[in-house]
Amino acid sequence: MQFRFQPINVALRDAYCVNALGKEAEYLLSLDENRLLAGFYENAGVKQRFVRYGGWESGLIGGHTMGHFLSALSAACVNAGLAEEKRSRLKEKLLRTVKGLAFCQKQTGTGFLWGAPPAKAGYPEAQFDNVERGKTNIKTEAWVPWYTMHKILAGLIDAYKIGGCEEAFACASWLGDWVYARVSRWDKRLQGRVLSVEYGGMNDCLYELYALTGKEEHALAAHCFDEESLFDAVLTEGENVLDDLHANTTIPKMLGALKRYTLLDGKTIGGEKVDAIRYLNVARAFFRIVTERHTYVTGGNSEWERFGKDYVLEKERTNCNCETCNVYNMLKIARLLFCVTGEKAYTDYYDNAFTNSILSSQNPETGMTTYFQPMASGYFKVFSTPYDNFWCCTGSGMESFSKLGDSALYLGADGSLAIEQYLSFDAETEQVSLSLECNFPMAERGIIRIKRAEKPFLLHLRVPDWANGELAVGKNGVRLAARGENGHATVQAAEGDVFIFAISVAVTLKGLPDGGALAFRYGGAVLSADLGTENMRVKTTGVHVTIPSKPMGSDRVYFEDLARVLEYPERFLKRKGEIFVLEGGDVPVTFGLHYRRYRERYAIYLHLEEGKPDRPIN
Repeated sequence: MQFRFQPINVALRDAYCVNALGKEAEYLLSLDENRLLAGFYENAGVKQRFVRYGGWESGLIGGHTMGHFLSALSAACVNAGLAEEKRSRLKEKLLRTVKGLAFCQKQTGTGFLWGAPPAKAGYPEAQFDNVERGKTNIKTEAWVPWYTMHKILAGLIDAYKIGGCEEAFACASWLGDWVYARVSRWDKRLQGRVLSVEYGGMNDCLYELYALTGKEEHALAAHCFDEESLFDAVLTEGENVLDDLHANTTIPKMLGALKRYTLLDGKTIGGEKVDAIRYLNVARAFFRIVTERHTYVTGGNSEWERFGKDYVLEKERTNCNCETCNVYNMLKIARLLFCVTGEKAYTDYYDNAFTNSILSSQNPETGMTTYFQPMASGYFKVFSTPYDNFWCCTGSGMESFSKLGDSALYLGADGSLAIEQYLSFDAETEQVSLSLECNFPMAERGIIRIKRAEKPFLLHLRVPDWANGELAVGKNGVRLAARGENGHATVQAAEGDVFIFAISVAVTLKGLPDGGALAFRYGGAVLSADLGTENMRVKTTGVHVTIPSKPMGSDRVYFEDLARVLEYPERFLKRKGEIFVLEGGDVPVTFGLHYRRYRERYAIYLHLEEGKPDRPIN
C-alpha cells in the first residue's frame, strides 16, 4: 500500500484538540510580530521603536522563534478547525510578518536575514564566521546560527507553500542563494568543523526549497549539510551508535536525509543523476534505533537532551527526559516514512507519540508548552510563559498545536483514503467528504459517515498496535469481513455509507529493558498516577530552562502475588469513570490519562513489588 501525503482539509471535532488548537491560535494572535521582527530590523540597520522579546530571543539564538512563528501562522491560517474570522486574522499577521522580513532582506542587499543580537557590532554575519573559526561560546561568539537559519528558512517556505504568501517565495529563494554562496566555499575540513555545531535541518529545508525553486544551487547547498559520516554510522545499526549525541541536533539531520530521497532520487543535479536510496535506508535505520533502543512509553526520548547507551532507560529516568522538540521532529520522520512505505509501524508510533507526548505537552488552561517531560516519578510538568522564555520547545509547540489534524487522514496513490488517527473530525478532499466520530480510549467504537464521494473508493482503517483483538466493521447495519492489508482493515466505501467500527481497549503493562519499572496503558493512552500537589517548586537549568525541583511520592506498590498482577493487569487496575484505581496492593493508587495531566506530580513508571514493604513508603 503506497501513500502520498497531501494536505487534506481536516477539521478536528475532538473536544480536547479543539481547545488545544484554540489556545494556540489565541497565543499566536497575542504575539507582537513587530517585537519578533525587532532584531531583524536592527541587523538590517533600520531604526524602529520595537524591542525584541526576552528569554532566548534576547540571546545569540534570537530569531529562531520567528521561523516557528511563520510555520505556525501558516498552518493555523488554513486549519479548518478554526473559524474563518480567526483564520483571516492569522493570515493577515502572516502577511505583515513576511512583508517585514522582505523589507529587512532588501536592506541587506545580499539575501541574508538575521534576527539575533550581533556577536560583533555592525556585522550580523559574525556568528557564521565564528563557527567556521571554531569560536562557539554561546554567550559571546555563536549560539547555533545554522540551527536558527534553518528555522527562518523553513518558516518562509511554509509561509509560501502552506500559507499561500507569494512574497515569502522570493524571500526564501534569495536566502537560499545566500546560503549557497557561503557553503560552496567550504572544503572538507571546514565543512566538518561547521557540521560539528548544531545546524538543525538545513538539509531538510534546502531540499524543500529546491523542490519549489528548481535551482540546482539550493540542492547542492542542501547536500553540504548531509553529514555522511553520521549516516554511515547509523546504517551499521551498531551498538550504542547514538550514545551521547545531542538528540534534537541529530533527528532533523535524518529528516533531511529522507527529503534527499523523496525530492531528489532519480533527478540530475550538477550533471549527475542522484541515486538516493541510501538516504531512505538511513532514515529507516535511524527510526528503528531510536524507537527500539531509546524510547519511553510516551514516544519521547533522551535525558538532558542527549541519547544514552542502547536500552538504558530506567537508569536515565530523571526530571530532564523527553525534550519535546525531539518528538516534534520524530513525528515528521514517521509521517514521511509512512508516505513513502505505507508501513503501519510508522503511524503506530505517530499515534502514540502524538497522544502521549505532544498533547501531553500543552497546559490546556494557558496553552503554554513543556521543554522536558520527566520520566522519573514524583516530578511534574513545567510549562513556558507567554513572553519570557521562547525556548526551542516553545517554538515547536507553536507548530505542533497549530497543525493539529494534519496527520489523521492520508490520500493513497490509488485514490484510497487511510485513517491513521482515531480523532473526531470532518474531512474534505476533492472527491470525498467524510466525518469520524469517536472517543478512544474511553469508548470502544466510532462512526464514519461518507457524506460525498464522486465514485466508490477503498477506505483503510488502521488496526492500532494497542487494539485488543481485531477491528470489527459494520457497513450500513451489516457486519463486514474487512480485508486485511498491511495492518489495516480495508472496506469499499461510497456516498451515503455509514460505517460503525469497534476496537477493543484493554489495560496493558509496558516495561523498560534495563529495569523493573512498569507503565500502564489503557488502549493507546498512557496512564499516570496522581501524586498530589505538595511543594511543587521549580529551579533553572541550562540556559534559563525551568524544570521541577525535588521529587515527592512513592513509585513502589507491593502485592501478595505479583505474578497475577503481571498476567491480569486489568483485574487490578479498574476504570471508574474518568479515573483508574490500582487495587490489591498495600496502598490504592489513582491514575488518569497522562496527556490530560498538568496540575500535579505524577508517576508514569511504577515499581511493582511482591511482599510487604519493610520500610515507610515516601
